[in-house]
Amino acid sequence: MRKRSTQVKNEKEEHLLTTNTQPRGRIIAAFAAVYIIWGSTYLAIRYAVETTPPFLMAAVRFFISGAILYLIARTRGSAKPTRTHWRDATIVGALLLVGGNGAVVWAEQTVPSGLTALIVAILPFWIVILEWVLPGHRKPTRGIVAGLIVGIIGLGILLGPAIMNQRSEMSLSGGLILIMGSLAWALGSLYSKRARMPSPLLTTGMEMLSGGVLLLICAFILREPSNFDIHKVSRESALGLLYLTTFGSLIGFTAYMYLLNHVAASRVATYAYVNPIVAVILGWFIADEPLTARTLVAAAVIIGAVALITTARTEPEPAAT
Repeated sequence: MRKRSTQVKNEKEEHLLTTNTQPRGRIIAAFAAVYIIWGSTYLAIRYAVETTPPFLMAAVRFFISGAILYLIARTRGSAKPTRTHWRDATIVGALLLVGGNGAVVWAEQTVPSGLTALIVAILPFWIVILEWVLPGHRKPTRGIVAGLIVGIIGLGILLGPAIMNQRSEMSLSGGLILIMGSLAWALGSLYSKRARMPSPLLTTGMEMLSGGVLLLICAFILREPSNFDIHKVSRESALGLLYLTTFGSLIGFTAYMYLLNHVAASRVATYAYVNPIVAVILGWFIADEPLTARTLVAAAVIIGAVALITTARTEPEPAAT
């Protein structure tokens, strides 16, 4: 039985290797899309929220993207989702898009896009902690614990001046909101593994649709529509919203799903520590965001910690005796 299992595993690995070598150009293009496009969305958000209310902007972005993905999935033959599907999609959409992305769009009113990406990069920290404390109790290895300690040091370097009420490139409230938003994204990611969902494309469309509606509700609670004047929207904000809707949500997600089906998950996970680098460089080069020595040191420490945790979590477990 064990020999048969090993043979099946080897066949799967051989198939994955064959799949990877055949469409090499597509895989490279997909990685470039996930690395660069997703890394550049932080800068696009900064421009989008300059003259557009954050939650209203995010609601429009995800509702349009979700409607397009939903229609494409249904046209391709996906079955009509059930009430259970919509319930779970709404929960995931609330955690990922309202809690996670909502924190990003709100914080980027006062936090530079590059620093936002660095704080959001702590997502693997929360996933490790949640897997440890939630039922199942997946105890972290020494490598993961080392990564957590290094990551906390990096956050301390980044947030230290704001905590000490010293001159800082970011507000303390913005940094704390981003940390909580990263926690919400981690909760949504873990819940999505247990949720009852239809096809991946239809699921994402449903999550974006439900998340867009919830973001719109938040916008009305904060009275954003009543204080919004469409005539005052700048060209940069309009282009930022267009970029987020098309490239960030549609192209970026499609590339991500393609990679998950053709490349090992450990390789796809490298986007978690490439995106912050792209965001920091673009924010400094295009938007003249400050790039201090402290920011560079914090970036190196945080990204190194994320890489350490990601590598430790994807190492094969020893065979049971």
